[in-house]
Amino acid sequence: MSATKPSTAKVKGKQSKLYSDYEKPYPRNVQGVYRKYKWLTLIVLLAIYYLSPFLRWDRGPGAPDQAILIDMPARRAYFFFIEIWPQEIYYLTGLLIIAAIVLFAATSLFGRVWCGFACFQTVWTDLFIWVESLVEGDRTHRIQLDKGPWSGRKFGIKLFKHFLFLIVSFLTGGAWVLYFNDATTVIFEIFEGTAGSGTYLFLFLFTATTYIMAGWAREQACIYMCPYARFQGAMLDDESLIITYESWRGEPRGHTKPGQMNFEGRGHCVDCKACVQACPTGIDIREGSQLACINCGLCADACNEVMDRFKLPRGLIAYDSIANQKYRAKGEKPQVHLLRPRTLIYIAVLVIVSAIMVFSLGTRDRLKLNVIHERAPLYSRMSDGGIRNGYTLKILNMVRVPREITFIVDGVKVSKTSIIGRENEGDNPILPVKPDQVGDYRVFLSVAREDAPKGSVPITITIHDRLTGETAKASDVFAAPE
Repeated sequence: MSATKPSTAKVKGKQSKLYSDYEKPYPRNVQGVYRKYKWLTLIVLLAIYYLSPFLRWDRGPGAPDQAILIDMPARRAYFFFIEIWPQEIYYLTGLLIIAAIVLFAATSLFGRVWCGFACFQTVWTDLFIWVESLVEGDRTHRIQLDKGPWSGRKFGIKLFKHFLFLIVSFLTGGAWVLYFNDATTVIFEIFEGTAGSGTYLFLFLFTATTYIMAGWAREQACIYMCPYARFQGAMLDDESLIITYESWRGEPRGHTKPGQMNFEGRGHCVDCKACVQACPTGIDIREGSQLACINCGLCADACNEVMDRFKLPRGLIAYDSIANQKYRAKGEKPQVHLLRPRTLIYIAVLVIVSAIMVFSLGTRDRLKLNVIHERAPLYSRMSDGGIRNGYTLKILNMVRVPREITFIVDGVKVSKTSIIGRENEGDNPILPVKPDQVGDYRVFLSVAREDAPKGSVPITITIHDRLTGETAKASDVFAAPE
């Protein structure tokens, strides 16, 4: 694969290309075990993507009942029974770490299995190629159509194909928007024209990116844009299962007609290029493992069809390891070693990080306190010589039941406590906090002249739920003159 414009250099007075022009791959439709796995994966993943927003989960009165929802206005993320607040965004970091470790482990074991079967770029590219083959025909017909002159028929076919591309892209963008809104409500709003501008913006963005990436970029996104292709080699070793070509068995290759069954003194590869024609990135796997190979296995399916026609053993191209290829070349029995030092390390790290995440989720506090010290002024001197500091208490009630909160202050001897809006309730009033809300209170703490510290001193404010006994703490300072 190469760029779309050739670079040239003068060689002995002539213009010579430094690299070849871009050649669009036309993947050939093949049948086989890997093609079946790809269809199964595509159907399952698309079903999850399109149907998940419609799953329901009862969280009680006043709470959204969509099982998977990122509620931006309410600043909440819901995943079935798990509710994540903005203060808990670190769980997203943990989830990304787990996903990265799983990807590294899968690559070490099975090569670019994610790229070949489960990557969103692969899934939608497969879907678009399927639509393209329905409209334009198989590989030969698509090539002939593209190379042929423009006509009314060609224009109509191309227009209809891209119309279907846009429909699939719109459904893709629409499904993404459903994860950020109530699915059943926003669908009607979109078609009625009453949805928010942000909804239409993201609908357009994801429709456009799907259409561009799967309809036009395709394999170029895998080769040139995806960073994973660049560092995957660091995760592979001779025991990793990847798409391999048995050169010891296939070479020397040569063209052979189906009626010619004599393969003495030559390899089993008949140089039919079926493997190249089936490859969605257009590479020749017979040249060895390459950056552009996504390990989809379609070349193996195509080759097995050819081997069956010539009554030769299957597996000339197969999902295998470099170590096993060496064993087979020597006539030895192949071996598969899934548990190796690097895979054991990945598994150990995955177990540790997952355990930390599960423990943290299971033991996380549902009552939290944030304290914000007033800065202007930092402190006030009262008429009796005492010192007063102002604070804003933000009490996070992260459950769907109301709370009645009291608080105490450690670090200074408070002579008077004043809370804006609750001045008539004494020095230790009850602060109500609504379910799944943040209680916001402005508090003034006063210290008598004789008890006032010299300079700023640390304090701790502890809140207490009178109904459940839960507590939470936050530290700050009490400021006073030196």
